[in-house]
Amino acid sequence: MAGKRKSRRDFGRVRKLPSGRFQARYPGPDGVLRPADRTFATSTDADRWLIRKRIEIEEGRWLDPVEGQTTVRDWAARWLDAVSPQLKHKTQASYRSLINSLINPALGDRELSTLRPITIAEWVGAMKTKGLSASRIRQAYRVLSQIMRAAVDNDMIPQTPCRGVKLPRMPQTEPHILTPLEASRIVRSAAKPHNLLIALLAYAGLRVGEAFALRRVDIDVPGGFVLVDENLAEANGTLVFDTPKSHQKRLLRVGPSLAKRLGRYLEALPGGDDALLFTTPGGKPLRYNQWRKAYFDPAVSAAGLTDVTPHDLRASHGTWVADQYGVMTAAHRLGHSNASVTTRHYARPVAGRDDQVAEAADSWLSGHDHVPGARSGHDDDDDGSAGTPAPL
Repeated sequence: MAGKRKSRRDFGRVRKLPSGRFQARYPGPDGVLRPADRTFATSTDADRWLIRKRIEIEEGRWLDPVEGQTTVRDWAARWLDAVSPQLKHKTQASYRSLINSLINPALGDRELSTLRPITIAEWVGAMKTKGLSASRIRQAYRVLSQIMRAAVDNDMIPQTPCRGVKLPRMPQTEPHILTPLEASRIVRSAAKPHNLLIALLAYAGLRVGEAFALRRVDIDVPGGFVLVDENLAEANGTLVFDTPKSHQKRLLRVGPSLAKRLGRYLEALPGGDDALLFTTPGGKPLRYNQWRKAYFDPAVSAAGLTDVTPHDLRASHGTWVADQYGVMTAAHRLGHSNASVTTRHYARPVAGRDDQVAEAADSWLSGHDHVPGARSGHDDDDDGSAGTPAPL
């Protein structure tokens, strides 16, 4: 029996404490002798713990407990410094704001190894009690999840505490899908040259920041092309030019009418190839809130419409294109790398289509020659003609 116990003691040491409990210590892969994270009622319990720890080390699953003692604040700062070069400026600012305002005040002084799913659930619940929006809470949770996932990947903790946590549901908001005629009324009602900017949102599907960042060199009037390779974003009050969202640069065809209007506008536009198409009266880049209040909302009102946002024009464009030419074409025009994003957030069923399907289904039942899914030969046509605006 004594020999068997000696064999167990080939790894680590066990000693009895003045309290009567037993302490186990073991050598890590670096040879440093470390105590167990708890004491034991019997020496046998301590021996069993040492056996499991030895197997853990031999199988390469051992984590240095010192790493887990890093605080959330310190690790979050290190993580953000590491990932920032790959992030857009606006995303960097958003992450930093969430860390400083929501993560660090509640969890910053906690050691990584002490966090449990219940800790995270309590944190989420506290934010909800304070009245934070579901969107804000989910954003903070996503950032913390990335921070904790990185801690796991860097062998600081065995698993992330961000698991099985119930998050508040986002309110279901549907975009206001306009008809092409309604969008044309907004364009006609807008002050020049902002009518052209609004037309690009509605009939080319640009994001507002992409339209704000367009330059003379991006417009190919003879070919009817618009190059979308830049985005203007506002982060903490600072305007920053960056690549489009998800880095999806794209070349878009616009209708001949819009191309001609752009061409005439460019003839009178001062500056060289890098000149912005749309600026403030003082020649500075546009800011979304100011532009919307000064130009977009008045155009909507003058068109006899309500509850229309600039983003609704992009969603409407996606719906028109998906309905006529398919979701993949819509995804390309909107700059989505995944068509599921298009269907989830932009393309919506067009009113009356269900009635048309029912009529077609009746003809199929009757044995008529109508072919399900047949198209008019425009599947690969990406010239934007479905969304060509009426003359401005």
